[in-house]
Amino acid sequence: MTPKAAPRLLIVADDELLISRLGELLAEAGYTFDVDPAMNKSLTTHYEVMIVDRTPETLELLAAMRRKAVTARALVLSSIGSDQDQKAAMAAGADDYLTKPFLPAKLLGKIRGLLRRHIDNAETIPFGPAQLDVRRYEVVLPRGKRISLSVREFDLLRTLVARPTVIYPKSELRTRVFGTDASESTVDTYVYYLRRKLGQGVVRSVYRLGYKAGAITP
Repeated sequence: MTPKAAPRLLIVADDELLISRLGELLAEAGYTFDVDPAMNKSLTTHYEVMIVDRTPETLELLAAMRRKAVTARALVLSSIGSDQDQKAAMAAGADDYLTKPFLPAKLLGKIRGLLRRHIDNAETIPFGPAQLDVRRYEVVLPRGKRISLSVREFDLLRTLVARPTVIYPKSELRTRVFGTDASESTVDTYVYYLRRKLGQGVVRSVYRLGYKAGAITP
């Protein structure tokens, strides 16, 4: 049996001391990693997790990479540590947040947590009692029935399901799934399509905030 490759991580930072410290921790923990302050490698190389040193520039880069469908989990390291800063990081596309200075065990624990949540290589993604078949753009219901989705329908549902607790504004869904040239009404249209195929509860409307993943009734 071919051994499973070690998870590959990307360090997004230009602080040499931080890079050196992170590199030692990751190497000791058995991870392989690259360093790229500009995050460009995330467009051409598959990473399970990105460790992003928080600056205004790196948050902008992270948001830009999310718009380009880079789906690696992102852990933002910040010396600010406020609730407002954490919200800004999450809005930019972070999956988790850690205040500097940090304990090595805390950092490695968060990385392990993000690796457990990483589903981008999975052939199927769990969605309540159902599953999303990534290769066939289908929803597989508990008794095996399959419902085909268009690419855009699937991309929208997958975006919601990947972070089921997140409420996405329509403008963010438009950018992530359909591109900046699409109108916000496009999001409403495709939510309607999903509900027509999978039931009204598949996507939840959150008043004045946007949409989040709902549930499929078996």
